[in-house]
Amino acid sequence: MTTNTENAKIEQCIILGSGPAGYTAAIYTGRAGLQPIIYEGLQPGGQLTITTEVENFPGFADGIDANELMDSMRKQAERFGADIRTATATKVDLSQSPYTLWFDDDTVVKCRTLVIATGASAKYLGLSDEKKYQGQGVSACATCDGFFYRKKVVAVVGGGDTACEEATYLAGLASKVYLIVRKPYLRASKAMQDRVLNNPKIEVLFETNTLGLFGKDGVEGAHVVYRKGEADERTYDINIDGFFLAIGHKPNSDLFKPWVKTDETGYIMTEGDSPRTGIPGVFAAGDVADPHYRQAITAAASGCKAGIEVDRYLKEND
Repeated sequence: MTTNTENAKIEQCIILGSGPAGYTAAIYTGRAGLQPIIYEGLQPGGQLTITTEVENFPGFADGIDANELMDSMRKQAERFGADIRTATATKVDLSQSPYTLWFDDDTVVKCRTLVIATGASAKYLGLSDEKKYQGQGVSACATCDGFFYRKKVVAVVGGGDTACEEATYLAGLASKVYLIVRKPYLRASKAMQDRVLNNPKIEVLFETNTLGLFGKDGVEGAHVVYRKGEADERTYDINIDGFFLAIGHKPNSDLFKPWVKTDETGYIMTEGDSPRTGIPGVFAAGDVADPHYRQAITAAASGCKAGIEVDRYLKEND
């Protein structure tokens, strides 16, 4: 490793990110004998590590602890020769191959192929209670965690399509769903609005903001305010077991925007169903390129595709 771009060793494959996409790409490239280097980034193990139990990853009949699952993937990647490093990329130059990457430990690395698997971070309201109850009632993924709230009362925050979709999904499991909406209307499509407003299990709280959460060993309720700042402002509590954020995700793609195409939200756009970015030897996998599914299994699948593409690219360009 070096701080000098001139003398930087040219690596075969660099993978940025250590979630299911990054680790799977490392397993495939490692088995192909490419000695991949993974840079873990800001969240070792990826977004999955902020959930507790994972019940929808095939092969684990009784579910598996999220950190245990990521630890197993890490060990599997290491078994096939992956070199896992803790630094985070701060700058990239993808103008010509070999590509140059700068890291926060003052090292510079060049590579022939790059897998961008930096993920997408859920947007939070910014309440200290969100961190306090993370994994104890606070979630940003209804599909991942909804099952734990069967026959319980939950709240969903947001007023767009995602929030309406999550509320509808949770209504199939929970006994009651509060949809907390800041504005006096829903931003969702007409079809999604109808689905929510006609569901007897969903109660929409318009013009309402969350002030905080409370509970002894997990979320037991939320402090909310109706029409904040208005003459008829009213604060009250709702009793809930789960608090779901559905105000969007931010893909961790800012570093790559000068080089790759992104959509209006920042998700990296790839060619068709492939992980190809349009830059030779540069691939995107996992949530950073997936505005739709954002599941561990789909991230792993795209990491597999990226790993295979890396191997093909290097063989074709030897």
